[in-house]
Amino acid sequence: MVSRETEPETPTFTVRTAGDLAKNHEMYADEATPLAKAAEHTVLARSTTRIASQRPDATRVMVVANQKGGVGKTTTTVNVAAGLAQLGQRVLVIDLDPQGNASTALSVDHRRGTPSTYDLLVEGAPLADVVHPSPEHEGLQVVPATIDLAGAEIELVSVVARESRLRKAIYAHPLVGSAAEVGEDRLDYVLIDCPPSLGLLTLNALVAGEEMLIPIQAEYYALEGLGQLLETVEMVRQHLNQDLNVSTILITMFDARTRLSAGVADEVREHFGDTVLKTSIPRSVRVSEAPSYGQTVMTYDPGSPGALSYLEAAREISTKGAPA
Repeated sequence: MVSRETEPETPTFTVRTAGDLAKNHEMYADEATPLAKAAEHTVLARSTTRIASQRPDATRVMVVANQKGGVGKTTTTVNVAAGLAQLGQRVLVIDLDPQGNASTALSVDHRRGTPSTYDLLVEGAPLADVVHPSPEHEGLQVVPATIDLAGAEIELVSVVARESRLRKAIYAHPLVGSAAEVGEDRLDYVLIDCPPSLGLLTLNALVAGEEMLIPIQAEYYALEGLGQLLETVEMVRQHLNQDLNVSTILITMFDARTRLSAGVADEVREHFGDTVLKTSIPRSVRVSEAPSYGQTVMTYDPGSPGALSYLEAAREISTKGAPA
């Protein structure tokens, strides 16, 4: 017989976050068969993506920008947008990069001739006329970018109030505004994906937005670029858009195995405090693979660490709310 003194204690149960699930997934990823991985991903996706978050009182217009290339601007835009859509939010993505990568990841046609951001900025088309639904995500719409947008900066040089054309188009949309003004059909988020430069297209985005989401790669050069970007933001605040606030900084391509990533993350958090999301996006092959299939990682591999991290980041953004 086993005495009462040696009987095991009753186990306690704790609630795990998406980050915890991602860590556990990484720990055992190599030991599972492909079928077991697929089943695990399905369980993870169903258990973590269906809890809706509260809608904001008014449309939040967020600019995703960083003049340094390769930091994950477009990847962050499309995956945060997809994450917000999975959380029950109504989201519009405006692709301002002539390469059209955000349009590709969201499965929206962006061949020349497609109604796009070029028509919005240069031709003055209403925003409602250039919006396309994303077939992969319910509640997510896209204004695609075509190659014509590459010449937009030159064509806009002689236009009066050229830096505010995007702002006028967004706020003229009948579904952009507060709950009292627009009602329950309003858009909850407008995310603007910018090109990797500080030209007229990015300037239009900075003038249009009230919030700024800055993806920053966990490497030293990213810190230098961040300083230059913040100087530009301050100039825009002083002369063109006093409502612009850097509300969110997201650390991307984080590699927990290196001291460099941890050092950069600590330094960014020390300087910017609560502006930096608690969630960091890990380096992930799945995140990089997804656009080649016309998908975000949220649908391509919803149980992967990258997808779970972006979902957690989206939840954190919606929970924090817009700055006062």
